[in-house]
Amino acid sequence: MATYLPFEEKIQKIEEEIIIAKTKADEHAVEILEKKLSKEVEKTYKNLSDYQKLQLARHPDRPYAMDYIKGLLTDAYEIHGDRHYVDDHAIVCYLGYIGTQKVMVIGEQKGRGTKEKLHRNFGMPSPEGYRKALRAAKMADKFGIPILMLVDTPGAYPGIGAEERNQSEAIAKNLYEFADLTTPTVSVVIGEGGSGGALAISVADKLAMMRYSVYAVISPEGCSAILWNDPSKVETAANALKITAENLKELKLVDDVIDEPLIGAHREKDEAIKALGDYFMKSLEELKAMTSAQRHQAKYDKLMALGSFDEK
Repeated sequence: MATYLPFEEKIQKIEEEIIIAKTKADEHAVEILEKKLSKEVEKTYKNLSDYQKLQLARHPDRPYAMDYIKGLLTDAYEIHGDRHYVDDHAIVCYLGYIGTQKVMVIGEQKGRGTKEKLHRNFGMPSPEGYRKALRAAKMADKFGIPILMLVDTPGAYPGIGAEERNQSEAIAKNLYEFADLTTPTVSVVIGEGGSGGALAISVADKLAMMRYSVYAVISPEGCSAILWNDPSKVETAANALKITAENLKELKLVDDVIDEPLIGAHREKDEAIKALGDYFMKSLEELKAMTSAQRHQAKYDKLMALGSFDEK
């Protein structure tokens, strides 16, 4: 059963009518309803607010990191553990092939269903998760294997244990080390990019966002609680934070926006997976045309330009 968001009410109604028409074998009605559905989808999704895009980024049916890994990689081999403490299941690392290209994929995995959500800690990595990511990245860098990072987390785990094991240091070290990698790196925000938890695997030669993903220093809920102490201000906060892919591309904080299907990756997963894979291979072709020194300098220049502004 599809999960519908509040603004998809008209779409839900038409799709239910299509199902009824199909059970009656009324092909003429199906044809008319499908045209009506196509118009409604275009009308709805071309006029989404920032808050509605946030809802799509968090949609329970949206593809997670493992969906992309299974859809893109062949001969995949999982890398476990940080060699210091434990294997954090909120971060997954896989070595495999996209076509004939060997690649290392590092992703944040939220999980579905109560059991898996607990196993993945709701996609909130602990320090050992970021250290595992760094270990996998260093391995890839050593052998010149390109890296694809998939960002999807509400934030790094804020528990006492994580703080005791130096959560902030683990994130900071990743920022430092990933900035110094020489192998081609591409990072894509596939759902929710929350604060330092997202930044820890976002430093790359290319940083892109799926059309309906979000990327923010704090969640709109946290922002509304701090600024207004009012949960009803979440939508106002979402608009003010400029968290959408289009906002961040305009602000030059991300390089590209990947055109996932208009109706959303949760409705057309295969197309979304293909769009991300095509973007990665195209970006890799561009990055391979540069020398290691040129990539390194371009990444440095990009990072140094973040937050710059003109006084008028």
